[in-house]
Amino acid sequence: MSRRQLERGTAMRGMIGADGIEPLDPAAAEDADCSILHIDMDAFFASVEQLEHPEARGRPVIVGGTGPRGVVSSADYIARTYGVHSAMPMVRALRLCPDALVFPPDGPAYRRVSEAVMDIFRSVTPEVEPVSMDEAFLDVSGARRRLGGPVRIAELIRERVRSEQRLTCSVGVAATKFVAKLASTQCKPDGLLLVPTRRVTAFLHPLPVGALWGVGEKTEQALTRLGLRTVGDVAAVPPATLRHEFGQALGARLAALAVGDDDRPVVPTTPDKSIGAEETFPRDVDDPGTIHRELLRLSEKVARRLRSSGQAGRTVVVKLRRADFTTITRSRTLPEATDVAREITAAARELYAGAGLERVRLRLVGVRVEGLADASQVHRQLALDEPETGWREAERAMDRVARRFGPGAIQPAALAKRDENDV
Repeated sequence: MSRRQLERGTAMRGMIGADGIEPLDPAAAEDADCSILHIDMDAFFASVEQLEHPEARGRPVIVGGTGPRGVVSSADYIARTYGVHSAMPMVRALRLCPDALVFPPDGPAYRRVSEAVMDIFRSVTPEVEPVSMDEAFLDVSGARRRLGGPVRIAELIRERVRSEQRLTCSVGVAATKFVAKLASTQCKPDGLLLVPTRRVTAFLHPLPVGALWGVGEKTEQALTRLGLRTVGDVAAVPPATLRHEFGQALGARLAALAVGDDDRPVVPTTPDKSIGAEETFPRDVDDPGTIHRELLRLSEKVARRLRSSGQAGRTVVVKLRRADFTTITRSRTLPEATDVAREITAAARELYAGAGLERVRLRLVGVRVEGLADASQVHRQLALDEPETGWREAERAMDRVARRFGPGAIQPAALAKRDENDV
């Protein structure tokens, strides 16, 4: 993608036709049975930072860790023209694009904007399946009588996201989730691409096999060894052969996807299966006191996210990565579900102690809570030494202070007292 292509007005707005991508005429769009939309926000984290920092507009922007082990979380499209991409070490990214502005991730800002964008989607249809903070599938079949065809609805959503949030998104329109997602990828940034049902194979078959849903690096290598390099190559193989080579489940899925078959429905708002947080230290740490404080900080973060989402969980998991990159996880299931940082911290510290790594250099630690349920349905029994208001109410009061005065306004004393051994 060139810098010129990034200028406003050059975004793709097309339909797959007989000779490739054709200009899209909404009045003549072949979208009668294409009720699935995949909407993907463009360079979401970087775009939000540009909203927060007007001086960044027109300059390459990278979001990610700034320490020696920092990695890129997001890069805007200008930075991408220099070869910068997510998961790249920040040191390498800045060698490729030394003029980039770098911002640390601002989770609360991204969640706030994400919620506003998802509200726009849900105002169009209740059939919204968030995939991540910045993308979702929509089934707009029930909105057609009120708002028009899928392409018209996609245009409406794009305009509302632009006018209300000052952001851009790319939309794929198709009859299935698989094809809609590929279409949104093909029209980024700030584009719209319709894949009519009768043109699905023409759209899919030139794509590399890695475009097939569920095909990872190992499967792609196995397909390539068989001489299958494009989706069309896979479609030409008898399904029985694919099942023989890759097993019943994967072989059948490859055969179906290669011709555009995907019966997965849009599932509105699937609850989180777990909520967690982790931290990579700037340098390896073997001081138990420092690890304990980090487990406290991460537990506080996880508990806030649980309370914010109205969930509680029973299983606490810690992740401990050594300096040699070997990773150990330990878990404990509590007697009852919790969203209280004090309880999560206690379990996490006990798991850390039980792992026998208290004098082992660690590169990363993480805390996760699983087995989530609606917090309003969880009945808690106070411990004998717990005040009637409970720690949960105390922490909810801390949440209110943080929302009003900022996340650093109130915190446990142990996190406010840092010594020279902390990193």
